[in-house]
Amino acid sequence: MSETAISEDLLAALDHVSTATLTMQLLKRGFRSCYIADAKPLTPDMPRIAAVAYTLRFIPMREDLSNPEILGDPEYAPRKAIEDIPPGQALVVDCRGVTTSGVIGDILALRLKRRGAAAVIADGPVRDAGEVAKTGLPIYCTGSAAPPSLGDHFGADVQRPIACGGVAVFPGDVVVGDGDGVVVVPRGLAHEVAEAALEQEKMEGFLKLRVADGHPTIGTYPPDEATLKAYEDWLNEHE
Repeated sequence: MSETAISEDLLAALDHVSTATLTMQLLKRGFRSCYIADAKPLTPDMPRIAAVAYTLRFIPMREDLSNPEILGDPEYAPRKAIEDIPPGQALVVDCRGVTTSGVIGDILALRLKRRGAAAVIADGPVRDAGEVAKTGLPIYCTGSAAPPSLGDHFGADVQRPIACGGVAVFPGDVVVGDGDGVVVVPRGLAHEVAEAALEQEKMEGFLKLRVADGHPTIGTYPPDEATLKAYEDWLNEHE
């Protein structure tokens, strides 16, 4: 995997573009599976996020391993993730799409918030959803469920490639979340995609002005040569 540096400036740039724009830029580069369809904002006012991914993988529960005593083991992957995730990173959890048990509850969410985690992203639900929301930690998941994770899952490992909502997520990838959900940007493409996404949104701002002024979508969206020339002139006037 690429060791491309992910700077705060890069994350700030990605935080200013929509997931819809990012999916288009990734599609142009051949990436069709980048949207974690099962991870939705827990509440309508959930803050948008752009962060480096820290991964946690669950496998199916096995009775000799998944018992309440294991929760006291500091090396048990879900507990290790809570205490080891670096500040500013997002915990991305492979729940195998299981929706009958919660991946975290309010106490663990509060601990993540106090440790400076950016978000939790999961293709499963959370427990104590109302209390989790009160922590202020951004959560993107499938909703809520009362049973604990041990009912369905065994925490296998951290910081390994995972599948979340059908999307491959590698440690160090960038995850961007907004009201539409979460997009995974491969680490090695993050700079290129961010630059192109910012330009796309700048142009689309101009195109919306054209449509609002009465221009038809044909020739405007996507832009033909005349519209591109008008866009160039507009940029020159506003720089």
